[in-house]
Amino acid sequence: MLDQRRLPVEVVYHTYTYYGEVAGAIREMVIRGAPAIGVAAAMGVALGVQRSTARTLDELKAELAAICDTLARTRPTARDLFWALERMKRRFAETAGAAGVAGKGDLAGIREAMVVEAQQIHLEKKTDDEAIGRFGAELMPTDGQVMTQCNTGALATAGIGSALGVIRVAIAQGRKLRVLVPETRPYLQGARLTAWELAEAGIPLTLITDNMAGHFLKTGGVGAVVVGADRIAANGDTANKIGTYQIAVLAHENRVPFYVAAPTSTLDLSIPSGDHIPIEERPPEEVTHFQGVRIAPDVAAANPAFDVTPARFVTAIITERGVSRAPYSESLRRLLESAGPNYPPRFEARKAKLEAR
Repeated sequence: MLDQRRLPVEVVYHTYTYYGEVAGAIREMVIRGAPAIGVAAAMGVALGVQRSTARTLDELKAELAAICDTLARTRPTARDLFWALERMKRRFAETAGAAGVAGKGDLAGIREAMVVEAQQIHLEKKTDDEAIGRFGAELMPTDGQVMTQCNTGALATAGIGSALGVIRVAIAQGRKLRVLVPETRPYLQGARLTAWELAEAGIPLTLITDNMAGHFLKTGGVGAVVVGADRIAANGDTANKIGTYQIAVLAHENRVPFYVAAPTSTLDLSIPSGDHIPIEERPPEEVTHFQGVRIAPDVAAANPAFDVTPARFVTAIITERGVSRAPYSESLRRLLESAGPNYPPRFEARKAKLEAR
């Protein structure tokens, strides 16, 4: 993993060989961004099962439960984390069922199936980014400024990014866009990560502080706001990095379209509204300190990592299956129901071989 805590000053990679290390990397934000967390969790499960010393199917099932529980306790808000864990558990059950009765079975085949499934999730997420980019690019202005929030680029996904992927594709199609990048306190994902990604790609940007967003939405000729999502409720309420809600309200006030770009794996139709989305509270030291240096007196500090934007402020939700508009309770369900498995050809032979065992 590329250690995102060290960017943009240092480019440092870590190699993990134990699923507990993967869980730690997610929790400590070595890797972050909902789709990237989902991919990392899937690989953590595969790593845990692959390195398990279980001798029976029952033992391996017990280890799988412990592995998934450890990973599930890392970041509570991101739906992709739980989607990936559920999918890995489903693949385990399907492969184990085909392998034989409980207590017996082809453990080597199950371990291989877990690796294939994690690789498959990774590849699908890359494909998702490209489709989100194509659908979203059509909604971007032909010229002018767009605003984003936090980091939704390649660092946060498995491909070109979700919201930043939309911007990348729009520019590649010839649209002349400049990106307004709020710094995204307290972790500075905008200043450290989004600004770094855009600068590396040669995309014009202007870095602004978080409290400048309203000013630029009113006076800066912003043609659209496009952000990512960590969880989307059945009614379209959207959890995203803290500060997104105020940008959505200010965009609505200034008649600027506000778009959410996220894969369908981020949808959580089991919850009716954003009131039911768990909001992660991170350590207060992230607010009172920066890179270990105290920047505030020794006082109490709140640090919710996400906020929820009500659906009434969302112009449209862009997914790899298409664009959803209000009423979201209907359009999102239709999108999710249409989302069947999409296995690239190079995985078909291995997948068919495993399913035939």
